[in-house]
Amino acid sequence: MRPVKEPTSRFIKVKCNKCKNEQIIFGKISSNVVCLVCGTPIADPSGGKSKIKAQILEVLV
Repeated sequence: MRPVKEPTSRFIKVKCNKCKNEQIIFGKISSNVVCLVCGTPIADPSGGKSKIKAQILEVLV
């Protein structure tokens, strides 16, 4: 029996720097993510892990 690999990416709870809205995003995004309230860019894809532009509050397991 082979052990099951743990995922290499996580969900991240972030806070928008402009309006302080909190939302959950995926750690490895493939398209730009904007704040759902004010539309400010929160994260950009970078060919792997995301470039987070907002404050990271928590990494969810």
